[in-house]
Amino acid sequence: MMPVIRGQYPYPYMATPRFFSSTPLAAHTTIELPDALAHHAIRVLRLKPDSDIVLFDGKGGQYSAKLIIDGKRGHAALGEHDPVETELDGRITLVQGIPSGDKMDWIIEKAVELGAVRVVPIAARRSVLQLTGDRLRKRLEHWRRIAQAASEQSGRNRIMDIAEPCSLDHYLARDMTDAAATLFCHPDSPCSLAQALQAQQTELALLVGPEGGWSDEEQDLVARCKLTGVSFGKRVLRTETAGLALIAAVSALQGWS
Repeated sequence: MMPVIRGQYPYPYMATPRFFSSTPLAAHTTIELPDALAHHAIRVLRLKPDSDIVLFDGKGGQYSAKLIIDGKRGHAALGEHDPVETELDGRITLVQGIPSGDKMDWIIEKAVELGAVRVVPIAARRSVLQLTGDRLRKRLEHWRRIAQAASEQSGRNRIMDIAEPCSLDHYLARDMTDAAATLFCHPDSPCSLAQALQAQQTELALLVGPEGGWSDEEQDLVARCKLTGVSFGKRVLRTETAGLALIAAVSALQGWS
């Protein structure tokens, strides 16, 4: 019998490396891997020829494959398509006021892990970080790479969408739909999350403010749109905690696995 070492499972979990491929995939074909993917597999992870890998292209399911190494180039011999999905039973969009520093990186990574289908960064009145022009483009590309890497790590075969940052009024005018219940998260709201949720709801948007919360003008705008305000417990959560805690709580309360 194999001894159990404190703090370890008796049989260590060894995950097969997973990669997102921007190249469309098909069963029983051989493809050349994109340069960045090949570099990561061969130079960073130091995988050997004929290593088992898993590839997915974001269109659903995944493919087992064998790694073929030709110098600095990498190819993959794909096997069968596996239609496995790990998406939640409902769709959650996190509408997140952009926080300071690199907190948005953390929020995006964990939103992917928790199963959100979309994040909409909001350039709120009290957002310290304001992005425009080339800086905005580079930051959006950075966030999308984080979402891709988080999908590879967490076993998701879909890539969470990250919208281009916009103002709250722009979001409410452009993106808010009748299909999704939109909950405005505010610590002073008299309505709890459990009270606001409906059992039959399958699509939900959560609006979370930046540090300092939503401005008076933004709260007036939300009131005119007649959105449901919700609070979450007796404590005030930091912006990088609130949305993630709400996603987890919604999933639990709705029974979305």
